[in-house]
Amino acid sequence: MHPPPELEPRDEHNEHLLANVHPRDWRNPAPAGRYNLVVIGAGTAGLITAAVASGLGAKVALVERALLGGDCLNAGCVPSKAVIRSARRAHEARAAAEIGLRLDAAADVDFAAVMRRMRQIRARISEDDSARRYQTELGAGGTATVLSREGPQARS
Repeated sequence: MHPPPELEPRDEHNEHLLANVHPRDWRNPAPAGRYNLVVIGAGTAGLITAAVASGLGAKVALVERALLGGDCLNAGCVPSKAVIRSARRAHEARAAAEIGLRLDAAADVDFAAVMRRMRQIRARISEDDSARRYQTELGAGGTATVLSREGPQARS
């Protein structure tokens, strides 16, 4: 088993994220013979492909070596949009006088709070991309298998 990726800070939000997208107690299921589809990479496209194929009755193996959700959830789309929203709000508050609003206090940005909010949003969304969800809810009837971390083991 690979150790969990390092995410700083080790706060409740990052712990929640890791519990969903890289569970400490995860054990790869035994390979189940032939699959109709093997999806390599559990980013946005891989997760959707696996869910749709499984929903159509295909036997699917989903392979991910790092964090489910890929760049979008963990480093790109979700974190950047959360930070951008905070930046826009700060800009709007600073420009409020342009539309006739007087704010009593300056729009100070608490960057630590902005980042904490980003981690909280990312952790909440990670439930949709979780290993357990893809193995149980979206793999109803034993049609989907999540193989994370090392990927499938070679068989002779």
